[in-house]
Amino acid sequence: MSGLRRFPLPLIAAFFALYVIWGSTYLVIRIGVEYWPPLLLAGVRFVIAGTLMYAFLRWRGAPAPTWAQWKAAGIIGVLLLACGNGAVSVAEHTGVASGVAALAVATVPLFTLLCGYFWGARNTRLEWAGVALGMIGIVMLNLGSNLQSSPLGAALLIFAAATWAFGSVWSKHLPLPQGAMASAVEMLVGGVVLLIGSVVSGEHMDQVPPIEGWAALAYLTVFGSIIAFNAYMYLLKHVRPAAATSYAYVNPAVAVLLGIVFVGETIGIEEALAMLVIISAVVLIGLPQWRRTPEQPVTKVVPTVVPTESRVN
Repeated sequence: MSGLRRFPLPLIAAFFALYVIWGSTYLVIRIGVEYWPPLLLAGVRFVIAGTLMYAFLRWRGAPAPTWAQWKAAGIIGVLLLACGNGAVSVAEHTGVASGVAALAVATVPLFTLLCGYFWGARNTRLEWAGVALGMIGIVMLNLGSNLQSSPLGAALLIFAAATWAFGSVWSKHLPLPQGAMASAVEMLVGGVVLLIGSVVSGEHMDQVPPIEGWAALAYLTVFGSIIAFNAYMYLLKHVRPAAATSYAYVNPAVAVLLGIVFVGETIGIEEALAMLVIISAVVLIGLPQWRRTPEQPVTKVVPTVVPTESRVN
């Protein structure tokens, strides 16, 4: 009974959403970009999810965001969703395996640590060791055949991880809307920017997507955006940051396994070794956080997503 009280059903469900659903979105994106242009897929996904969330929250009585809150959430939405998720979608469209994409995005905690340093955070030696080890893992990952065959995809994945981390750290210093309204506005603005990018880059549909394409869009919208995104926000308020961002070293394993089972993806020995190094680095970074006492809740600003996807997917 004490175990059940310590891990109530909402916490279990939230961790399941982060570990399994977010881990699966890399594979679903890989499937989706076979039928949709990558920026269009991401843009439609977030505009629909943001619209549904915004309408539901307003119907429940949540106050409309102020202009300052719209601007703040819009900036974070562009960084996390337009730049972060959009770059992942384009990278997978270039042929990067979904498991390798998830592994590259697992470096978000490394970039988060570096970005936080410029906002006055002081890192421990163990955390700096994690950053150094993580950078070695990034080099090893780029030596693998998968990313070497797609230099653009490799650059986009590093860009995605860096922008997600920067936006996540910056979000703590901006006047965001309260609660889930921040996520709704971020999705709306980020989705619109992605759609503009789709038009400017000349993306177009050659034919109407088959049922698989529509199913991928629906899964990413409902499960990947609305459910998993809000589960992450729930965990940020109820567990330590290290626990909330632990998906960073679970998602790659889930993504690799699903990619191998369902679409026959493979990873080489270089990628496998890089996975061990990067996951070890993320664990090193998380250890000091697990040992710290929980911080007092901040009532003025509710952070949206810390990364990790992170989580860029």
